Amino acid sequence: MSRELMQQNIEKAQREIERRKKTVEDGKMRQHYHFMPQTGWMNDPNGLIYYKGKYHLFFQYNPYHGFWDAMHWGHAVSEDMLHWEYMPLALAPSEAYDYHQKGGCFSGSAIEHDGRLFLMYTGTTNEGNGYEQTQCIAYSEDGIHFEKYEGNPVITAPEGILGSQFRDPKVWKHEDTFYMVCGASRDGKAQALLYRSDDMFHWNFFNVLAESRGEWGHMWECPDFYPLGDKYVLTFSPMGAGEHTSMYLVGDFDYETGKFNYHVTGEMDWGFDYYAPQSFLTPDGRRIVIAWANEWEWMPLFKDWGPTYKEGWCGFFNLPREVRMTEDSTLQFLPIVETESLRKDSEILDYFVVTEEEKDLKAGDGVAFELKMKVDLEKTDADRLELTLRCGDGKKTVCLFDFRNAEMSVDRNEADGWSRGISRSTMFLKGKKELDIHIFSDQSSLEIFTDRYQNNHSSNIFAGDAQNQLKICAYGGSVVIKDYEAYGMQECIR
Repeated sequence: MSRELMQQNIEKAQREIERRKKTVEDGKMRQHYHFMPQTGWMNDPNGLIYYKGKYHLFFQYNPYHGFWDAMHWGHAVSEDMLHWEYMPLALAPSEAYDYHQKGGCFSGSAIEHDGRLFLMYTGTTNEGNGYEQTQCIAYSEDGIHFEKYEGNPVITAPEGILGSQFRDPKVWKHEDTFYMVCGASRDGKAQALLYRSDDMFHWNFFNVLAESRGEWGHMWECPDFYPLGDKYVLTFSPMGAGEHTSMYLVGDFDYETGKFNYHVTGEMDWGFDYYAPQSFLTPDGRRIVIAWANEWEWMPLFKDWGPTYKEGWCGFFNLPREVRMTEDSTLQFLPIVETESLRKDSEILDYFVVTEEEKDLKAGDGVAFELKMKVDLEKTDADRLELTLRCGDGKKTVCLFDFRNAEMSVDRNEADGWSRGISRSTMFLKGKKELDIHIFSDQSSLEIFTDRYQNNHSSNIFAGDAQNQLKICAYGGSVVIKDYEAYGMQECIR
């Protein structure tokens, strides 16, 4: 009966999506080339995998309303990670361990095993003793229609771990053994717990992979763990750690002991809207990461969860990024090369000088565009460079590069009447001859990359079409710009 109930709930949700999608797609805040749901609420990316010739993207989903509620798993497939085809929902609440209005099928991951596609996810329920989270399995022969394992849940919270803070399994295979890391909270401090299995169904606790000493919050959501070069990387989104949205640790890992010794820490993104990143491998061996373009710490400050709620939807993903490691084991996060296929209407300049007299720049329609340029630091004597993005009708977002103090900031306090905050990060300029700047603008977001893609700021701004001007100026001298490229962007999701 429970199998029938999940199918009934999926069919019910699909009918609601079909009923509302035409109205929702006309929303003024809808993105042009960033992935978003057809209707309703979306948060964490789940189950990212290349399976049977296509990229599969699953996502936390409430198809009924533009706010968080009982979680389903949405599903889409693509051949290039940019043009997505929506598929039937993969999971819906239906069992005692995941059937609750404020629970459901929480985040997880995917892996291919014996030709089938396996999903591992967190079931969340409340049967009168508070919220309980357990790890569960579903599987599919075709990668579209899924069946929940009758032996669920396969893992329950260990002693000393809060049952309401035990979630988001990320599974992988090494040699003949399956491994899984999930987030947990013990004594008010965050942990990443490591499990292993011989068959995907029977799991044993292995070790505490890493834990917070208090500096990175009380709970690590959506942990991910993978090899990169000759090192291993642990990423997570800390709760209760202020403006830190997504962290990474780089170090050495021993499969015999389950011990991870990290020696490098860093921020994946310094902006307000980069959370719950999950990675996967492409067929050509690239490590790609996709994140939710939002964050829990400040989002409830929005009335009704932000302006898109009124259009019947909420949530989108940042552009997929390729993870690379530098010579000092810090990480770079580059927009995937596939984004170049979206370019149109190019504007190319080899060289120009910026002074205190404000200059207009052209980049596509000023709303959906890509912009690349380099600052010649050897020929620049200004204190600061200011880029004013998405401005018009008295609204603007300001990106400031402070060369004297080696600091970058993004100020969206005047962006749209909704968004607030100034994000800041340190630029590493000593000994460098140039500073690279790479910007992607869409209807409701800005992603700004700089400093060899190690200093990135993702921020949502809900600006209208009238905010389509782009200006540049310098303070305290002049700035020399070279290799300026700007493009409009083709629409691939609406």
